[in-house]
Amino acid sequence: MLAIIAKITVKAGEESSFELVAAELAAKVNANEPGCKLYICCKAAAPQTYFFIERYDDEAAIVAHRASTHFKELGKKMGAFMAAPPEIERLNEI
Repeated sequence: MLAIIAKITVKAGEESSFELVAAELAAKVNANEPGCKLYICCKAAAPQTYFFIERYDDEAAIVAHRASTHFKELGKKMGAFMAAPPEIERLNEI
């Protein structure tokens, strides 16, 4: 199993808009990507900070996720609310 943690910093005042798009993306990933075992967005204690926590069967599932229409379309929408590029950490499950 592979995991990804993506830290997202959102522009001040855009939290609600970001959360709506993030929830839509999570719902679509969880409904349509059998190789993705976990895909959630969590709000951190720090203001304007969110984390996507993702778990995949293998590299092919990550590639499929990034190639999906819903990821491309909703990722673009989320980008408008971000204060900086996401910080991505890839992990190997032990």
